[in-house]
Amino acid sequence: MTITTHAPFEAKIDEIDAAPIDALESLSDELDQLMMREEIDHLDAQIVALVRRRVEITRRAGLARVGAGLPEVTRHAEMGVLRRFEAQLGRDGVSLGMLLIRLGRTGLPGRGK
Repeated sequence: MTITTHAPFEAKIDEIDAAPIDALESLSDELDQLMMREEIDHLDAQIVALVRRRVEITRRAGLARVGAGLPEVTRHAEMGVLRRFEAQLGRDGVSLGMLLIRLGRTGLPGRGK
């Protein structure tokens, strides 16, 4: 009795069997990327809301200082912000801290102070 193999056909069957798995893995990767993008967008929205809140509180604190006859800006407090941001985020943290301080002084664009 002779057994014949159909190697080219068997290889094609293996290829066909692997195709759905590859497609599922690709789909899974796309879903992971979409979920990460959605989470990043959500975090960005939270950051913007927190920056807006920080700017408003800073503005109110400045008005209260002026109302009490004190300088609107306290350099000591600002330097503390920069030190904390640098300790947590490194050199780029200083840039972020400076941006937040500037926004607190000038207000958000289009909204005035």
